[in-house]
Amino acid sequence: MPDTMRERAPGASLLSAGFAGLATMDARQRLLGRKILVTRPREQAAGLAARIAAEGGEPVVFPLLEIAPARDQGPLQAAIDRLDTYSLAIFISPNAVDHSIPAVLAERRWPDDVQALALGPGSVARLLAYGIEDVMAPSRRHDSETLLELPVLQKASVAGRRVLIFRGNGGREFLSETLRARGAVVDCVACYQRSAPTNALPLATLLCTDALDALTISSSEALRNLFELLDDEVRGELRTLPLFVPHHRIAELATALGVQRVVLSEPTDDGLVASLCAYRGWS
Repeated sequence: MPDTMRERAPGASLLSAGFAGLATMDARQRLLGRKILVTRPREQAAGLAARIAAEGGEPVVFPLLEIAPARDQGPLQAAIDRLDTYSLAIFISPNAVDHSIPAVLAERRWPDDVQALALGPGSVARLLAYGIEDVMAPSRRHDSETLLELPVLQKASVAGRRVLIFRGNGGREFLSETLRARGAVVDCVACYQRSAPTNALPLATLLCTDALDALTISSSEALRNLFELLDDEVRGELRTLPLFVPHHRIAELATALGVQRVVLSEPTDDGLVASLCAYRGWS
């Protein structure tokens, strides 16, 4: 029966050190000999791959989402031109930061009166890298539901205020719809686009030859892409491998798709590696 577990490894905080330190901090090499699939977009896979390698594992990078700038840059430029008219700006992901802030800073500094908000620590870190230090974000789960619990986004605070959401193409409308229901005037700007890879043969070969020990997936869209790329026989192989995910929504989707071993981790690279290291169900 499919099961969803939450596991945490001791000493997980050590995994946040630099790559060189990670290689020597833990002589136990807790993932020694394990081949772990890393499916993040290529630009964001290096950190997780390095942490897996530092624990003795062999990361296999196969991005299930390809990220590119939005084809139409007009909406982003229009948002930059009227940036001072907004009270709040929400960044859905690190990609949203990297595909919007450079364009903003090329023309002007970030306005002091526009409060930046982010869903998770990755986006906060990218904003800090661009010099935007005053950022609000949830302190626990990193999703739209938790972001909407912040006092600044409650109806009494947000009604009548203009809110700008930087995001990718498609995705859920829950955040924008909820803010509009609370009386905010919301504009959404798709500053980047996501697409699925077109050639899954290398991955299918790995799955059919039992060359992988586990998979990590960081978004529901990536998980759907994975199942759509594979035929029924290869999906059967996939369902038997342990799958490590950082959010309950991904875990629920994986279970619905028939994955037999789903491990829910903390929502960071450190959390994923901690769960991999703590796992005792290797076959």
